[in-house]
Amino acid sequence: MHVQELHDAPLAPLTTFRLGGPATRLITATTDAEVVAAVREADGTGTPLLLIGGGSNLVIGDKGFAGTALRIATRGFELDGTKLELAAGEVWTDAVARTVEAGLAGIECLAGIPGSAGATPIQNVGAYGQEVSSTITEVIAYDRKTRETVTVPNAECAFSYRHSRFKADPERFVVLRVRFELEDADGLSAPIKYAETARALGVEAGDRVPLAAARETVLKLRSGKGMVLDPEDHDTWSAGSFFTNPILTDEEFAAFHARVEARLGTGVTPPAYPAGNGHTKTSAAWLIDKSGFTKGYGTGAARISTKHTLALTNRGEATTDDLLALAREVVAGVHAAFGITLVNEPVMVGVSL
Repeated sequence: MHVQELHDAPLAPLTTFRLGGPATRLITATTDAEVVAAVREADGTGTPLLLIGGGSNLVIGDKGFAGTALRIATRGFELDGTKLELAAGEVWTDAVARTVEAGLAGIECLAGIPGSAGATPIQNVGAYGQEVSSTITEVIAYDRKTRETVTVPNAECAFSYRHSRFKADPERFVVLRVRFELEDADGLSAPIKYAETARALGVEAGDRVPLAAARETVLKLRSGKGMVLDPEDHDTWSAGSFFTNPILTDEEFAAFHARVEARLGTGVTPPAYPAGNGHTKTSAAWLIDKSGFTKGYGTGAARISTKHTLALTNRGEATTDDLLALAREVVAGVHAAFGITLVNEPVMVGVSL
């Protein structure tokens, strides 16, 4: 293998939080074959393995990682009509920009999301009314259990809100390539589903707009919330949304609603979005704000973003322990106020809430 290999390698620079200790060994792989070979070697020797793509969804402990960190830096953007194939290491936001330039709809509202293409099916990445599960046709992955490369069709990916088969069994699959089916709508976007995006565009939900307008509007909305990476802006030294939006049964939601009225006054209705099968999704950002954790909350090196209550940020000198202390404070405060336990969205390495 002609891969780059470093020992006692800092991992913090490979994460958007810029946090975490070193790895015993860091390998950078630029081809699928190098990725597979590195995974096989780690598995064959019983070495703990940490996969790193864009590092935008990782919280690494201050002690670092005792094992092999594998940075997936593969490249590949292939467009055949409306079919798109991305290598796992492709920068996601660049790939979205290229599909918009090509006049293809389906992922334009996922512009500006940091990270790599290979991470998108794992999280079932979504924003502003789009999720990758609606355009992914299949995922090419290395199966560590059977030790072979497999093609997993969409129907077998078990996609749900910010979840998938790959996230449910994180030790099994290493995503190598992701295939999408996009739409040629004569330069127009997919129907705009998200109310905030429709308002910003001055259209009705369900309308289509020029692709570039949809992408630029989403980028502007994200930037306003500190959700587009900018080395100069500490509000973007984060993992984006730190907590997922809670999904409650109808019974749980009724109890929650009663607590909201008891705390905030009769007639106050919490955000509610249908989540199918007798479930309702509510807003983590709303819960955090109404529990007293407003934008900019905190006095230490880790604080809530000044632009968005869902983002926990490193103000420059934070440690992972600082970040976790803030996260635990928020979780405890929201639970005390509303009886709901928030769940972290980023992957925790060597630490937990």
